[in-house]
Amino acid sequence: MLGDPIAHSLSPVLHRAGYAAVGLQWEYDAVRVPAGGLAWFVAGLGEEWRGLSVTAPLKREAMILADVVSDRVTLAGAANTLLMAGGEVHADNTDLPGAVAAIRERYDGPIGDALILGAGATAASTGLALAELGATRIAIAARSASRASDTVAAIARHPSRPQIRVLDLATVELHDEGIVVSTIPVVAQTPGLVARVGDVAVLFDVVYDPWPTPLALAASRTLVSGLDLLVHQAALQFTAFTGIAAPLAAMRAAGEAALRERSR
Repeated sequence: MLGDPIAHSLSPVLHRAGYAAVGLQWEYDAVRVPAGGLAWFVAGLGEEWRGLSVTAPLKREAMILADVVSDRVTLAGAANTLLMAGGEVHADNTDLPGAVAAIRERYDGPIGDALILGAGATAASTGLALAELGATRIAIAARSASRASDTVAAIARHPSRPQIRVLDLATVELHDEGIVVSTIPVVAQTPGLVARVGDVAVLFDVVYDPWPTPLALAASRTLVSGLDLLVHQAALQFTAFTGIAAPLAAMRAAGEAALRERSR
């Protein structure tokens, strides 16, 4: 797992648990790679490397340096998975299908109007997941309209062509939205924001540490957690790297145990 910061990442816990469950003697570590350093890191890898998981702030760099990109990467404008195959670097985005799987695991009803808090790469992937699930109108709450431009462009590329509008994060409140997806950190989940958007049918908070977040505590109906997303996107990476069906239960149990240990 590459990114900056990276020490908090649960990805090594999940992937190592998966390898152990299927009897693979593979290694998976977290390495701090700051913005601008991904190409240098990849250039120094040996032939024994199979793949890389990539998080902020490297997801757009990962897309740019790849030799081959998946349709999901093209849609999202970002990659979180790099696969070394036949001397080429292949880029994929498992955040998008991972978000679809995470939502459907907890909620099987219709997805109508949606609100996304935040406007980064994860907002783009989850916005595309919402469109995949049938959302026709998606609002993006950002600190400024300019910050949301890449995310708006990504979601607008979805074949369903959802209607998209940008709102001010400081004043946003619920209207007809049945699902709220939060991609903002805990520090930005102010009491005022929680009061305005927390009473929603489905709340999906992509944060997993610390947990529960202020928004998660306010959820009174269906709650989708950041761990749900992390496990599903990691399971898709696991299969891409190994060619083996991911042991989802073992990976989830390891993640839950690690979070419990952190909370002590």
